[in-house]
Formats: sequence, structure tokens, C-alpha cells
Amino acid sequence: MTKKPFRLTPYQVQFLIVVGFVTVGWALYVRYLAIEFSTVALACDAGLQTMICKARSLSTSLFKNSVFGIVALVIATLNLMRPSIVLLTLGVVAAGLGIVLYNIVLAGLAIGLLILGFARPAPATA
Repeated sequence: MTKKPFRLTPYQVQFLIVVGFVTVGWALYVRYLAIEFSTVALACDAGLQTMICKARSLSTSLFKNSVFGIVALVIATLNLMRPSIVLLTLGVVAAGLGIVLYNIVLAGLAIGLLILGFARPAPATA
């Protein structure tokens, strides 16, 4: 009984590209138009209760506690042990959020582990 190596189909690669771009795009939106934009930051700190202020407060509390980086690192480690498209997708989402939202070190390590998940020994040829 031989184990089949983990390889992505072209549709899975396209899906991961779309998920990665959407995740990083949303994180850039929150970072530059909610967290760092002074007008929105002052309005949210004054007590404005809009969706962007709620997203700002949620993402601020998560990145202050390094949640994005820790989750990305845990998922990347699980993907390294047992690769699957679900873990790879979740790892790309968590690492993309971590890279943009100030958890650079842990998310960078997670991206390295996600890439290392593709390094499997080649099957023996007869």
C-alpha cells in the first residue's frame, strides 16, 4: 500500500489564488482604510458603531494577541504533517491576514512551512 503524493489540480491552484487575493485584499482594506486612516480611527475611537469600526476593533484585538500568526503557524504545521487542500486553504487565509495585519514573523514562518509541505520525496521508480 503506497501513499499517493500530495499534488494540487489546476482548479485547486486557481481556487487558492482567488482565496489568497481576496484575503489579502480584505486585510489591506482593513489596515489602510480602517486601522491607519486617521479620520476613521478617530470616529471609531469616539464611539461610532459601524461595520468598519467593528471590523477594526476585532482585527486590532486579534493582531495585538498574535492570533493570526499563531493560527497560521499551527495550521501550517498540521499541513506539513498531513497535507490537504482544506489545511492549505486555511493556512493561506491565516498567513495572508497575518502578513498584512502586523503578525509578520509568525505568518512568515507559516508560509515557509506551507511551502515546505510540498517537499515530499519522489516516488521510487522501478
